[in-house]
Amino acid sequence: MTAQILDGKEIAKGVIARVKSETEALVHATGVTPGLAVIIVGDDPASHVYVSSKSRMAKECGFRSSQYTLEATTSQEELAALVAKLNADTSVHGILVQLPLPAGLDADAIIQAIDPAKDVDGLGVANAGKLMTGDLKTGLISCTPAGAMVFVRQVHGNDLSGRDAVVIGRSNLFGKPMAALLLAANATVTTAHSRTKDLAAHCRRADILVAAVGRPQMVQCDWIKPGATVIDVGINRIDAPERGEGKTRLVGDVDFQAAEQVAGTITPVPGGVGPMTIAMLMANTVISAHRAAGREPPVF
Repeated sequence: MTAQILDGKEIAKGVIARVKSETEALVHATGVTPGLAVIIVGDDPASHVYVSSKSRMAKECGFRSSQYTLEATTSQEELAALVAKLNADTSVHGILVQLPLPAGLDADAIIQAIDPAKDVDGLGVANAGKLMTGDLKTGLISCTPAGAMVFVRQVHGNDLSGRDAVVIGRSNLFGKPMAALLLAANATVTTAHSRTKDLAAHCRRADILVAAVGRPQMVQCDWIKPGATVIDVGINRIDAPERGEGKTRLVGDVDFQAAEQVAGTITPVPGGVGPMTIAMLMANTVISAHRAAGREPPVF
């Protein structure tokens, strides 16, 4: 058996097409154009690549996109003042602060300062709290787990009753919100981590296995229940001498080539969960804009 590959690029295109449609409908009905403000501090090359891609996608979706590029020497007070200014700007419906911030800046304090209604990354305690209490209708859901759930729903539908799910990883950014989303869909959920005893045994029970630990190819094929859905959130760069001296390649937390022979459905790395993260950021922005205009938001 060879697993079905969940093509994140194609599925993300479908989400973006829906975002564009909802944006056009909102503008036509109310004259409100979704606004996304992206803040980047410092000169980290990878962060600038991510921010550029997010800004481009926002414009493609028909949003009003603004980017604030600040020097690495920006103070906590200056950054907080910018966030406060954007909170008060009614033309801005989403605020994204690109992480990591330079040393000396308190990232958590900045994230918590974002108006929860504009917290399109879904990282603030207000939105995280709504998710953990099962409120999926009034908050904004963290983008990467939201994207992973699109994959899960595509395979299993909206109701996961009777399904066993295992999430390897307990981070606030992904592991905990992912477990909460699976639980809200009626799955029986195990959150595993580096201190879990006999991790492989837990994984073998999973109808849905989500790996998010940042350890390249840690999940082996004999950890996977035959026919299981495997969502690989890991992005790891490893040496690739077969490509030439000094070359590298990206791999996930799952040994993809081996797992593909056991799983029923699997996401690749790259090209799996990654494209969905930006797509769900756009979805959260259009949801926020609908709410600000007093309209029922779309469900993605």
